[in-house]
Amino acid sequence: MAFGIAMFFSNLFVPAVMIIAGYMMYKYPPTSINGLIGYRTKRSKMNMDTWKFAHNYCGKLWLKLGTLVLVLTILVQIPLFKAGEDTIDKVALIISIVQVIIIIGSIYPVENALMKNFDENGKRR
Repeated sequence: MAFGIAMFFSNLFVPAVMIIAGYMMYKYPPTSINGLIGYRTKRSKMNMDTWKFAHNYCGKLWLKLGTLVLVLTILVQIPLFKAGEDTIDKVALIISIVQVIIIIGSIYPVENALMKNFDENGKRR
């Protein structure tokens, strides 16, 4: 039972970070383009307009995705409280892999939005 509870809270970590980071990117984006903090891709770092747009878009996206992933993670794990450790372990691994795929996959819509709204030189269309 303790293992199941520990895995339950461990799997809530990624969606919680997505929600918090999404909120911070949306409400309090980094004030300057940097190589350490924020949504950092070649396209987002072209100028301050692309930088702000990327953080606004990614922040809203991560808020939505993080909330969705949080709810789905909870719903998937609730029936597992009475399951064996092997089952909980395998499901937790699958959940973690899916969460990482969602985080990495969120790059695509942000970059796509940047391409639609800005030309190759970073000027608004």
